[in-house]
Amino acid sequence: MTKKIKILYTIPNFDTAGSGKVVYDLVKGLDAERFEVHICCTHSHGAFFKQVEALGIPIHIFPFYTAYRPYYSLPFRVYKIARFFKQHRFDLIHSWHWSSDITEPLAAKLARIPFVYTKKAMGWGNKAWGWRSRLSSHIITINTDMMGLFFEGMTHKTSYIPLGVDTAYFKPLEKIYTSPEGLQFSASDFVIVSVANLVPVKGIELLLEAVKQCNEPNIKVLIVGDDQSAYGLELRERYADSSIRFVGKQLDVRPYLALGDVFVIPTKDEGRKEGLPIAPLEAMACERIVIGSAISGIKDILNDFPGCLFEAGNVVDLSNTIKRTLDQSKQKRMTKASAMKCHVEQYFSIRKCLVAHETLYEKIT
Repeated sequence: MTKKIKILYTIPNFDTAGSGKVVYDLVKGLDAERFEVHICCTHSHGAFFKQVEALGIPIHIFPFYTAYRPYYSLPFRVYKIARFFKQHRFDLIHSWHWSSDITEPLAAKLARIPFVYTKKAMGWGNKAWGWRSRLSSHIITINTDMMGLFFEGMTHKTSYIPLGVDTAYFKPLEKIYTSPEGLQFSASDFVIVSVANLVPVKGIELLLEAVKQCNEPNIKVLIVGDDQSAYGLELRERYADSSIRFVGKQLDVRPYLALGDVFVIPTKDEGRKEGLPIAPLEAMACERIVIGSAISGIKDILNDFPGCLFEAGNVVDLSNTIKRTLDQSKQKRMTKASAMKCHVEQYFSIRKCLVAHETLYEKIT
């Protein structure tokens, strides 16, 4: 029997279900006959950690990266990480750390274990990203802009593998009119849903301003995400209105997608921008129309639906895009939603993502 490839996925935490959900889907879906999967994170907090733990995969709570300072003790701390990697005899380390940290790939080098990292966001604010990339055996990009922007001289060890969604879990939903909290909507309401980690770069205020400009009383907005941050609380106070509802962070977003007619992702073209956002893919898989800002990652998702892209930061353009969708017949909206579902199944399914990762792992090891 061929020896299984022993892979360690490293991720700082499972506080939220963002990239943690992608790791969850990969761990759950990799061929158990060919791969032995382990996870390493820095703590066991977070509601989503319990779901990951339920998979029965070995989980190591260990600091797999370390601060650079104090410099005099850095080699010893990196060696400690390398010793952990070597002790468990991993064949491959796949990092889902968001940071430009170089201590993790250094430790992997010391342990002589191939190191892969997924570039998850569009930030490249320091030289450490270059060193992290040079120290890596392979790099995975999740949108088509990353290669030209960051890895032009490293195409020999870079692969484009977009993230995927579980289309058996996120599948067409019947329209409903009552939320889990008991919020009521009518058949004449046009419900816009946005699911996001509520931080300023997500641009939720742009969506709410655009809705105000639409001046359509039947438009209702549902914001799903932790609204207890400073930004979330400011939004709640500034846009207190019966037509705008904040429902907080939800582990299962499907009941809220089922309420929606349209999903909007209004991310700004600034700061730590999207790599490839999962939430709009989930909405499309559930047969909902998605409208998004024309920035990296979102453009990949909506490349077959240019009429659903708007200029990032442009409230008027977003308002007009919403109104065009609202003014379409119900049949035309259903046809577009169905086309978006098929687009996700063809290009962004977890099955396609899994096969690409499995092929890469076998090539590297």
